[in-house]
Amino acid sequence: MTQEAEDIQQEQEAVSYDALTRSQQRQRLTELASVFLRLGIIAFGGPAAHIAMMDNEVVNRRQWMSREKLLDLLGITNLIPGPNSTELAIHIGYERGGWRGLLVAGSCFILPAMLIVWTLAAIYARYQTVPQVEWLLYGIKPVIIAIVLQAVWNLGKKAAKDTPTIIAGVVAIAAYFAGLNEILLLILLGIAVMLLKNWRGRTSGAFLLPFSGILAQLGTTTAAVTSVSWVSVFLFFLKIGCVLYGSGYVLLAFLQRDLVERNQWLTSQQLLDAVAIGQFTPGPVFTTATFIGYLLAGNAGAIAGTIGIFLPAFVLVWVVNPWVTKLRQSPWASGFLDGVNAASLGLMAGVIYTLGRAALVDWLTILLAIVSAIAVFRFKINSAWLVLAGGIIGFATHILR
Repeated sequence: MTQEAEDIQQEQEAVSYDALTRSQQRQRLTELASVFLRLGIIAFGGPAAHIAMMDNEVVNRRQWMSREKLLDLLGITNLIPGPNSTELAIHIGYERGGWRGLLVAGSCFILPAMLIVWTLAAIYARYQTVPQVEWLLYGIKPVIIAIVLQAVWNLGKKAAKDTPTIIAGVVAIAAYFAGLNEILLLILLGIAVMLLKNWRGRTSGAFLLPFSGILAQLGTTTAAVTSVSWVSVFLFFLKIGCVLYGSGYVLLAFLQRDLVERNQWLTSQQLLDAVAIGQFTPGPVFTTATFIGYLLAGNAGAIAGTIGIFLPAFVLVWVVNPWVTKLRQSPWASGFLDGVNAASLGLMAGVIYTLGRAALVDWLTILLAIVSAIAVFRFKINSAWLVLAGGIIGFATHILR
């Protein structure tokens, strides 16, 4: 990015939402709604792919903020419970439009996935089968590899700013393949980089740790319910949203223990089908809660489950976001964020390998990934068109076989 472009970004960031005229405020909210509705429709591939698409839209195309700012927001989302990519969308909305932007960006990113999963849940409840869309993912997954690779490259150039952060990124990649706890890893690498950059003096930074202790107590003291009403669904998923770190696979472990083994609200097969729906639909994987809510309490349950699992993310971002700039101004906190950012990118790099094993299954998918990489790196083609093209190719391949 040129110096002139960076200056423009800094000017845009300096103009607060409250300082704008009413028409300018409406324009910002409309832009947020448009961008995140579209991302909610095309964002296949899980959190890493979602973050890659947001980076492309927010930093490259629209220049709403600098890549350093986006990295800081991403680092913070990794330290609080809830779905990371959804929280990043909420952060971006808050930066652009205050509390109204927070609601608009987060809701618009979640809404398409919620409606799609809700529809599939209604079909499933009637026919007890999951609609088969492997042909769609066959063409889309290789494209996602290229999109995530571009994001890791662009973000990595900013995150790996010196020797300590480069080392932190490499350690994070190794730890990913070793299967170490991701949250503990982020915190330890953040502290390590902070100490390396500020070795003279006393260490501080415990204030950066998330409120997970309090929230975990809330989750463990919630009483078990005896009937499956929409209120029960809401309270259950509210607890999950308050304490859950990690990916949709971590969500599966939580749900298996509580829904299948403890409360016996679902069978293991129903739960696996619910998670499968969340995996192959666009948008947040946590819309699995919409599917389960519908199975347990109908339409009201679908709404209650969705609101319950995502509500904590909105509240946490609203509380934490104003501190991001202040934390960056402190040399101790800044070092900690640098370490967390580098570790986050290391983990994303590890995800590329995992996605690649699932996506690159034959010569056509390998060719799709290569062509997509050329398209995003050389020609800067919008990821939405690439996802659409991948889906069409997957569909054509399914028809011709």
